[in-house]
Amino acid sequence: MPTIVRHPEPFHQQTAAYPDLDLVPVQQYRTDLGSVKIASAPGYTIEPMHDSYGRRINYMRISLTDACNLRCVYCMPEDMKFRPRRELMSDEELLLLVRVGASLGVNKIRLTGGEPTIRPNVVDLVREIACIPGVDDLAMTTNGILLDKLAQPLADAGLTRVNISLDTLDAEKFHNITRWGHIEDVWRGIEASEAAGLRPIKLNSVVTRNFNDGEDLVEMARLTVDRDWEVRFIEMMPFGEVSDFQQTNVVSFQEMRATVEAEFGPLEEASYDFVDPSRPFRIRGAKGTLGFISSVTEPFCQGCGRVRLTADGKLRLCLLREDEVDLLTPLRAGASFEELRVLMRDGAFHKPWGHGLASGFFAANRAMNQIGG
Repeated sequence: MPTIVRHPEPFHQQTAAYPDLDLVPVQQYRTDLGSVKIASAPGYTIEPMHDSYGRRINYMRISLTDACNLRCVYCMPEDMKFRPRRELMSDEELLLLVRVGASLGVNKIRLTGGEPTIRPNVVDLVREIACIPGVDDLAMTTNGILLDKLAQPLADAGLTRVNISLDTLDAEKFHNITRWGHIEDVWRGIEASEAAGLRPIKLNSVVTRNFNDGEDLVEMARLTVDRDWEVRFIEMMPFGEVSDFQQTNVVSFQEMRATVEAEFGPLEEASYDFVDPSRPFRIRGAKGTLGFISSVTEPFCQGCGRVRLTADGKLRLCLLREDEVDLLTPLRAGASFEELRVLMRDGAFHKPWGHGLASGFFAANRAMNQIGG
């Protein structure tokens, strides 16, 4: 564990303050939809889907819940209200929509949130998804708080990799950014994930002006010198109620790179496939790599084959656009497997190219935790 600047006082234990997370017994979570009938998934021949620009759509990011056990300043307001369970996909509904996606060539799944590890029955859900024909890459983005206990069970269930959010190694700043978090919990989660074989370890750091854009960024980069990890620096993106804060505190990829190079010298470019949103570099002689995700200033739309399934069953076609296709309502109304395939395929065809940030447009209909990142 690297040297961590610790907060002088213990953090207040916030668990009792989480009633809005609505953590309930698994059986109640799975059956509270009552008489809703779920269409069966027939045997199918995989038919790859494409958008109108010819991009192959094979990657789905799925939000398991909009709730979270942190309140990061760049993600949501501290008094965030979450959707009631009845408005979210049940396990059966989610699994059916994954099968629909798999039948259309989706072979890469990433589970997100909110915080996916607080979803009841998450290990069993991972096991079910991992068994769906056509899915060969199943990963998760998490804040890491619960991985100390969940990393090994998730790996045993079929999870292959984790991306763990960590914006700073300074415990006081970590608390300021997350509002509720204990950095020691995250570090134990990282160690547990590595021990469970959830590799390569990737750490996601959203760089926020006046929070972690200086020495914190340098210390995060230093982690890659002796560890075969990827530290990924992400430009903050504007969403929902906190978009004003986000827009005024963006730190560009070029600024981040200059800060790292001022400490370590020129970065070496690593192999890049022009598909992964993270552009890889390496500190000379380092074991690991640095990635820069420049969604705002240098978007990477040409290689984007991603769609997102929100926790309330909407197919979101672009992270920074409001375009969505409602899949959950037709499913609950009795839509057949084939009808759902048509909805998903036609929706993906209309996936847009590029965001509208330069012209003043930003997605205001959802906060980041409601999209799945």
